[in-house]
Amino acid sequence: MTSDKGHIKGFISRLKPYLRWVILGGTLFFLAKTLKDRGAEVMALEITGASWFWLFISLCITMLAHIWSGWVWIGILRELGQRVPVVWGLRVYLRTNIAKYLPGNVWHFYGRVAAVKEKNISLSIGTLSVLMEPLLMAAGALILALVGYGEILGQFWPVLGLVGVLAGLHPRFFNPVVGFVGKLKLGRSPGPESGLKPNYEPPQIRRYPILPLLGEMGFLLLRGSGFVLAVMAMLPPSQHLTMEVLPVVFGGFSMSWLLGLVVPGAPGGVGVFEATAVGLLQTHLPTGVLLGAIAFYRLISILAEAVTAALAGFLPNHRPH
Repeated sequence: MTSDKGHIKGFISRLKPYLRWVILGGTLFFLAKTLKDRGAEVMALEITGASWFWLFISLCITMLAHIWSGWVWIGILRELGQRVPVVWGLRVYLRTNIAKYLPGNVWHFYGRVAAVKEKNISLSIGTLSVLMEPLLMAAGALILALVGYGEILGQFWPVLGLVGVLAGLHPRFFNPVVGFVGKLKLGRSPGPESGLKPNYEPPQIRRYPILPLLGEMGFLLLRGSGFVLAVMAMLPPSQHLTMEVLPVVFGGFSMSWLLGLVVPGAPGGVGVFEATAVGLLQTHLPTGVLLGAIAFYRLISILAEAVTAALAGFLPNHRPH
């Protein structure tokens, strides 16, 4: 039985790299086909001076969203009892943010954990902070998606997923899971840290992280605002987003961003976000406008992360204590 389990695990581990390429290839094929079918609509888009103005504002808001997200990460560290300097936290967060586009989609987390460790903060707290952040982002995105995109409100799995994530963040459930995983990891370690198991005290959250959750919802609202502005930039001067469509665009963006976050094999959500946005919003927006907005917004997102990472290099570098 043990041998069979080992073979299954080995097969799954060998399959993972190919699964990433299958997901990426499938999403890119879907986007290419959509662009081929709707290419005439995209080519008919008129990029005016007003369009460039809205795209510039979208860039500024997206940059603000990343700065805001760094501030929320600092808040997560403070929830874990670590009062790190704000300037240091923003510098670390923004400089590591661009690494999410590297293969594996984990190098931005690794950079933050390494920086926290250099700050003489325990590795377990640093790891917990970068694990909590995407969980809170996912919960915030799912809340906004359920509120804005009413078509998924009555579906079972999104609601169940939200309830599960929100309940799992409660200290009564979260702390025992973190403690169990930490002890399990130490118990399997072949090195000297395995002897720490009897005295191991895992990091714990003292209260429900409501403020970081609200902060991540603010991050998604800022990101969604940047996307809405990109849509506005693509609309003809005679058309406007109505109040009926606006919440749907926010909700569709949030769900697309969420899937880009959680689906494996898509560094920075590239491909998955775009394909999901097309699938969710093509019945609510002109397809040419939607494709143009998605393309420009991807460029805006990458540029915003690159610019904020460069600007973070001018922030003071606090040395470890």
